[in-house]
Amino acid sequence: MLIFAKTMFGFVNWAARKGLTDLSAQEPAKQRARRTGVRGETYAYWYLRRQGYVMIARNYSSRGIKGEIDLVGYDGGTVAFVEVKTRTMAGGDFGSPEDAVTREKERHLARVARQFRREYRTGEVPFRFDILAIEAPAGMRPVARLHKGAFAA
Repeated sequence: MLIFAKTMFGFVNWAARKGLTDLSAQEPAKQRARRTGVRGETYAYWYLRRQGYVMIARNYSSRGIKGEIDLVGYDGGTVAFVEVKTRTMAGGDFGSPEDAVTREKERHLARVARQFRREYRTGEVPFRFDILAIEAPAGMRPVARLHKGAFAA
């Protein structure tokens, strides 16, 4: 299965060789940002699969709880709740992708993760929160940085 993940990431990485944003598209900035985010999450999904993660959920949210977890997967025997942050550096410098995960965001992720653990009965399984930062300047291949155990619940 790892060979399949490596092959798929090779295709995704090749497709992203000129960046994750299509600056030639005539669309509103909000729509372009959403499209970049979806492309970033797809890139992240295959990047993590190549690293050996076994993905079990994508864009998990729970009714009545604010927030969403981008990716959930097993890294060995540990459940990893992964927050994906993609920056294109177009339209100004908003800092590194990692800086976008604030204390408030961490609280929301922890709350949603608790609900996930209740719903899927993973209470006895160790877990952690990872951040996958993707910098994707226009016209260049994305650079991914994985921070395992980025914060505690």
